[in-house]
Amino acid sequence: MSIIEQLAQLRREAEEEIRAAGSDKLNDLRLKIFSRKNGSLSAILRGLGGLSAEERPKVGSMANEVKVHLEGLISERMQQLKAAVMEARLQSETIDVTMPGHWQKPGRIHILNQALEHIKDTFKGLGYAVVQGPEVETDYYNFEALNIPANHPSREMWDSFFLREGLLMRSHTSPMQVHIMEKHEPPVRVIVPGKCYRRDAVDSTHFWEFHQVEGLLVDKNVTFSDLKGTLDLFARRMAGPQRKTRFNPSYFPFTEPSAEVMVDCFVCDGKGCRVCKNSGWIEIMGAGMVHPKVLKGVGYDPEVYTGFAFGMGVERIAMLSCGIADIRLLFEGDERFSRQF
Repeated sequence: MSIIEQLAQLRREAEEEIRAAGSDKLNDLRLKIFSRKNGSLSAILRGLGGLSAEERPKVGSMANEVKVHLEGLISERMQQLKAAVMEARLQSETIDVTMPGHWQKPGRIHILNQALEHIKDTFKGLGYAVVQGPEVETDYYNFEALNIPANHPSREMWDSFFLREGLLMRSHTSPMQVHIMEKHEPPVRVIVPGKCYRRDAVDSTHFWEFHQVEGLLVDKNVTFSDLKGTLDLFARRMAGPQRKTRFNPSYFPFTEPSAEVMVDCFVCDGKGCRVCKNSGWIEIMGAGMVHPKVLKGVGYDPEVYTGFAFGMGVERIAMLSCGIADIRLLFEGDERFSRQF
């Protein structure tokens, strides 16, 4: 069989294989035909050396025509296969615009985030900066720098998660008071929102993880009246303009004097109910004047500078403002609960 006949036969056979090939076979077929080492076209062209000078141009031209033709067929077949795949996909993913749509339930901002944003907005309006602090603290900042030395009885107020000796998950946001005053000269006016951790038994009012907002103001001539005015304004912003506040004597190692801040019950308007335990008042936070030892510890002169600090639980604010009886509802992620707020 002459080379011309071999080329003609290769063309016929290759055309049939290309038209029948799937996308996974086309590349193998290309190599089978055009590979320089083992391709069928290359094998035929090796016989060109035995042809006369007159025959070589004619056979070479035919070989080039066969090559171009078959490459075109392979490219065309590939485009056909891609188009078929796309058509099948379009058919399977066709949207019937005449069908009724599905209503998508809108998302909700969690009640804790709502309460936190309200708190932050209130104090930012009073000129307070919002800062963050580390959730892993040293024993020094969590206790000692706040006038709570080792073996001090008040440490029992903060049953903590210790990671190793001298390192723990912070049990309150108060350590940021010291961090901030160490880095900034007075005046200081900040709030510190963040997570805290205590080894509390989980029940309707306690959880081992919770959120606090710490507040700190230090400047010259700051008095307890300034603290009362600030928190009275906050209470009215949070619970309504008609709210009243009351300050009961309390104890915190890092403030002196210290107080529990009470607000008249916004459920019963102070008449007495289940939420306020029939007292007419609800505790919303602890507060007091920054202890002189804390000021001295950060290099502030307590004869020149005074200040106040306060700390509130965001969960408590949210629960009281919305009448939520069980703190665990805030962390369970139940969509039916979240959508109520």
